Amino acid sequence: MYLEIVSPEATLFSSEVDSVTVPGINGEFQMLNNHAPIVSLLKKGVVKIHTHTKTHLVFDELHAEIVPHIDDDKVLTLPINSGTVEMKDNKIIVLAD
Repeated sequence: MYLEIVSPEATLFSSEVDSVTVPGINGEFQMLNNHAPIVSLLKKGVVKIHTHTKTHLVFDELHAEIVPHIDDDKVLTLPINSGTVEMKDNKIIVLAD
């Protein structure tokens, strides 16, 4: 499935992923391939991006807040203050603040 994370300043992440975990307003939840369509508000927390490889990803100044998880280098984390997530047809768009 494809994940795109967009902030008011720029696109922070855009790539194929295995799964995504987000901090929903009613609790953290994970989306896998072929997940049912969903739209949800997000609260302050951490977006966890599960990848099978990081070789194609760019880690530059713009993407500095996206870091590998301390326990698993195939999991990237991005702290957010709030936002919205939409998943439809195996494409996830996170509008993050």
